[in-house]
Amino acid sequence: MRTTFGIFVLKKLRSALNWLAGSSLPAFIFIFILAFGIRAYSSRHDLYLLPSPERELGAIARALVDSGQFANPYVIETGPTAHLPPIPPAIVALIYYLFGNTWQAGYVFAGFIFMASSLICALLPWIADRLGAGRQAGFVGGLMGAFMVELEQPTHGEGLAGILLGLMLVAFLKRWNSERNSMIGSMALGLGIGISFHIQPVLLLTFLGFLTFEIWRSKKLPGILMAGVILACIPWAWRNYIVFHDFFFIRDNLGLELRMGNSPGAAATFEEMDRAGHRYKHPRVDLMEARKVQDLGETEYMREALDESLAWIQDNPLEFFNLTFMRFVHFWFGFLIPSPTSAFVFALTILAMLGIRRVLPSLTLPQRIVLLTPLLTYPLIYYLVPFMPRYRIPIDWILFLLAGIEIWGWLHLLKRRDEAICVS
Repeated sequence: MRTTFGIFVLKKLRSALNWLAGSSLPAFIFIFILAFGIRAYSSRHDLYLLPSPERELGAIARALVDSGQFANPYVIETGPTAHLPPIPPAIVALIYYLFGNTWQAGYVFAGFIFMASSLICALLPWIADRLGAGRQAGFVGGLMGAFMVELEQPTHGEGLAGILLGLMLVAFLKRWNSERNSMIGSMALGLGIGISFHIQPVLLLTFLGFLTFEIWRSKKLPGILMAGVILACIPWAWRNYIVFHDFFFIRDNLGLELRMGNSPGAAATFEEMDRAGHRYKHPRVDLMEARKVQDLGETEYMREALDESLAWIQDNPLEFFNLTFMRFVHFWFGFLIPSPTSAFVFALTILAMLGIRRVLPSLTLPQRIVLLTPLLTYPLIYYLVPFMPRYRIPIDWILFLLAGIEIWGWLHLLKRRDEAICVS
C-alpha cells in the first residue's frame, strides 16, 4: 500500500514539474514570484538598512551623494578611490539620492537585492534549456535557489554579477553555435561584458577562459568582441589614470586583500580571524592604516601592501599552501561547522558534482566549456584571500542548476523503474 502511494506521489510530482517547466515563461514567473515572496516574508520582521557608511560601499555612496566624488571609503577622508568597482556604489548612491537615509530607502535596497537574487533563480529553466541541460532540471535548480535565503544580505552586486554571468554563458554558446556572427552582435556582447567588469571585476577570469577557447576553436582573434570590451572599460580606466596617474584593472585594492589573507596571524576565513581578534591592517577599520593612505596615496599604499604580502608568501610557502587549500575547501563546502546552512552548502556542492558527472557525456564541447569554465576560473582569486560566503553568490546558480540536473535524473530513473514494475 505504501509503495503504491509513493509511486502515485512521485508520478504527480513529475507531472507537476513537467507542466510548470513546459515553457520558460510560466516557469520564470512562478519561480520569480516564489523566490521574491520567500525573501520578503523571511525579512518581514527586519528593517533592512542601506549599507552603512561604516563600510566601504556605503561610505563611497554617501560621498557620491554629498560631493559627487567617488571617494573616502576609509575611516577618515582619504580622497578619490578605486577600492570598489563603480556600479554597485552608484546604485546605492542613487537610492540615497532619491529616498534619503530613510527606512523607505532601506526597503528599496532590500527589494533590489531580492529582485536580483530572484531573477537569476527564475532564469534557470531558460538558461538550462539553452545550455542543453533541460528546462525541468533548471526548474528544479531554480526552486532550490528560491528557498535558499540565508545568503541574501546587503552585497556588493553579487546578485547582478550572477545574472550577467548567466547571460554571458548563453551569449557565448549562441555565438559558438552560429555559423556567422554580426558585427553589431559582437560589439554589443563585448560592451555588455565590459560593463559587467564594473560590477564584478573577477568576471574577467571567466571571460578570458571563454576567449581562449574561441581563439583556439576559430584560430583567429575576435577583434570586434575585444574592441567592445575595451571600449566599455575606457571611461573608468581614463578616470583612474587622471586621478591616480596609473593604469590598473577597475580596482586598485588587490594588494590589500592579499595582505589580509597572507600575513602573520592570517586565517583561511574572516570569521576565524574575527574570533581570534586578528588585526586586519585595513584602512576602513584601522586609523593608522588610513593615515598611511593619506600620506602615500591609495595606489602607492596598495603597492606596499602587495609587496608585504608577496614577501610573506615567499618566506612562508608551506603556510601559504595550507591557507590556500583551506580557502579552496571553504569556498566549495562552506564553514564546515554544525549548522543548517553549512549542511546545505556541503550537500549542494556534492549534488552539483554528481550533476556534472551525469550531464557532461550528453553535452557538446561548447556546452561543456560554457558550463565548466566559470567553475574553474571564477573562484581562482578567492583561493588567495580570506573566505566570505558572499564571494560564491555569482556562481551559486550554476551549482543549483547542476544539483537540479542530478535530482531530475533521480526522478527520471524512478519513473523508468515504476514503468518496468508496471510492465512486469
